[in-house]
Amino acid sequence: MQEHKKSEMSRRTFLQGMATGTAILAMPGAVPPAWAQKIQGSPAWEVPPLPYPENALEPHLSGRTLSFHYGKHHLGYAVNLKKLVQGTPLAVMSLEEIIKATVDKPEQKAVFNNAAQVWNHTFYWRCMRAGGGGQPDVSLTQRFIKDFGSPQAFMEQFRAAAVSLFGSGWAWLVEEAGVLKIVQTSNADTPIAHGQKPLLTIDVWEHAYYLDYQNRRADYVQAFMTHLVDWSFVAKNLGVA
Repeated sequence: MQEHKKSEMSRRTFLQGMATGTAILAMPGAVPPAWAQKIQGSPAWEVPPLPYPENALEPHLSGRTLSFHYGKHHLGYAVNLKKLVQGTPLAVMSLEEIIKATVDKPEQKAVFNNAAQVWNHTFYWRCMRAGGGGQPDVSLTQRFIKDFGSPQAFMEQFRAAAVSLFGSGWAWLVEEAGVLKIVQTSNADTPIAHGQKPLLTIDVWEHAYYLDYQNRRADYVQAFMTHLVDWSFVAKNLGVA
């Protein structure tokens, strides 16, 4: 019982420190505190600060949602991963290496799940920006025409994939063998475990939207596509920016 309380207290202390450190790291010219330097130097569980303030995506995603999603869920996966890999050969690997080394090993399922969720969330935050949405640029539009028929067809297929995914998971735009595809992954699964290059994702775990949209996943997906998606990030990932 005492060990359980100690573990919970350690986790709370870590999360509180991370929240404070995020604000410090956001200051221009700020020197990261010792704990941040240590974590940033440990690629197995690196969690960068959010790329924007917690309230930057309002009114489409509230600051409360981002606070819980990043501060509790995303950082929570990092805490778990650190505990799982500490003292093992995995501790010196990058997230991508851990994911690829554990994807087909049932005995390492917990490591895979937490590593993949750390990676997926870091990528997800960068897929959004304040004042996002709108239309993709010309180069990206041309690729959508080539592989989906039109930008509108891509939008409809991506929305459908995100809304229809059963349970928890992710919808992705990926590149595989030079072709753009829309794929779904359940729970923590990630395209990088399967040789696909992620270009865009949306998190459809309930914790990503429930505080703002309750069970209206379709409304969340629509808001993401219309007001939040960062097309410049997608184009950069594809190499057409």
